[in-house]
Amino acid sequence: MTAPAIELVGVDKSFGPVHANRDINLRVEKGTIHGIVGENGAGKSTLMSILYGFYQADRGEIRVNGRRVRIPDSQAAIALGIGMVHQHFMLVEPFTVLENVMLGAEGGRLLRGGAARARAELARLAREYGLEVDPDAVVGDLPVGQQQRVEILKALYRGAEILILDEPTGVLTPDEADQLFRILDQLRAQGKTVLLITHKLREIMAATDAVSVMRAGRMVATRATADTSVEELAELMVGRRVLLRVDKGPARPGEVRLRVADARAHDAQGVERLRGVSLEVRAGEIVGIAGVAGNGQSELLEAIAGIRPLSAGRIEICGAPLARPDPALARRMGLAHVPEDRHRMGLVTRFPARENAILGYHRAPRYGNGPFLDQGRVLEACRELMAAFDVRPPDPHLKTANFSGGNQQKIVLAREIERDPEVLIVGQPTRGVDVGAIEAIHRRLIELRDAGKAILLVSVELDEIRALSDRILVMFDGRLMGERDAAADERELGLLMSGVGAGRAA
Repeated sequence: MTAPAIELVGVDKSFGPVHANRDINLRVEKGTIHGIVGENGAGKSTLMSILYGFYQADRGEIRVNGRRVRIPDSQAAIALGIGMVHQHFMLVEPFTVLENVMLGAEGGRLLRGGAARARAELARLAREYGLEVDPDAVVGDLPVGQQQRVEILKALYRGAEILILDEPTGVLTPDEADQLFRILDQLRAQGKTVLLITHKLREIMAATDAVSVMRAGRMVATRATADTSVEELAELMVGRRVLLRVDKGPARPGEVRLRVADARAHDAQGVERLRGVSLEVRAGEIVGIAGVAGNGQSELLEAIAGIRPLSAGRIEICGAPLARPDPALARRMGLAHVPEDRHRMGLVTRFPARENAILGYHRAPRYGNGPFLDQGRVLEACRELMAAFDVRPPDPHLKTANFSGGNQQKIVLAREIERDPEVLIVGQPTRGVDVGAIEAIHRRLIELRDAGKAILLVSVELDEIRALSDRILVMFDGRLMGERDAAADERELGLLMSGVGAGRAA
């Protein structure tokens, strides 16, 4: 029998009291696409980090092509033919594609010869794998789908026979995701092995040959993809049956609670990011904004939250104008904000969970004892939020950086939703969140809608937008391209997200 591309035997890893990987056994056959799924904190990232040399296992064996190996760092992984495409791209944006691909593998002190060889190799890889990209294009000017191709090219240029892809479709349009999976099919046809880490179970079903499921640090099952289902995988991940569809009745919209009129805004470099955006959100409805990341959605949420000043236009919350960019004022007017980037705007990861659970609301009387915080009340409030949103571990004293990404997201959502806002603006509510937590978050948002709250939702997950939204607006290049209802065709939405076609004015 042919030796597997990757075999892990009894791999174990702990970080202090946290047992991240428990006696993991995994076999990945050559020339296949193998999926790895699991809840947040299940140990997927730790396992892949061991395989790529970021961490070393406490015990166990790693075998590559049947040979026992030691992988002390990423250079050793690359030398063994293992490449990794990270969820957040590791590219130098001012550099060209060619320069990014060569970086760290320049081929000697004289770059000219190395550059000529790299250019020829890129042309060959483009032909063989359908990875066409202009080698002289500046990476920062490329759309995100092309940037992902550059990451794959970097790995292949270094001789990768085994590719690890971490959440590869999180920032892609449906068409770009389809293109990626065509590339993966081509890689598989050429004998490459792909490890695909994703929380999108339908992608697992469509793209993989086999799938392994992790739960609480253990490998609980491996299935041939043809012999399993989305429902079985979800149940294996969570340990219980999971409702995979959003159960909701029809919306009953009431008064306008949020109004944005001809909003314009610029970034720090003076580039206009919002170009005359107008929209309304009514009590008792969810309005979703679909679009590829970087097309003005972030700036729109920041402007509504009082973080980013407008250069023109106006914002009204519950019928009153937001007179100045001031997040505290927006909160007092009845708005709550779940930011897209929890690390940059939602949390101070060095703080313990109890402090992040009140961040932005720390001056509320319920937390005060004169001019000082009442630590007993803060602790009690944090425990209540953790219980309500199933934050794991339920430890208010734990530094927030030590929670998994999904549990960090739960802390942010709990803090904002439990304020009972009249208007909730939410950016990427389930980014990096597992299927069980997604179910709970979606249920909370529908409960808020049914309680008469106005919700503006931004997500790069088109399935999420379609499942939750009562109306869908599509953004491209700082403008609203049109409005559709929740039954809109995915391809039509994808074209609008790409700037193709004109929709009904929103």
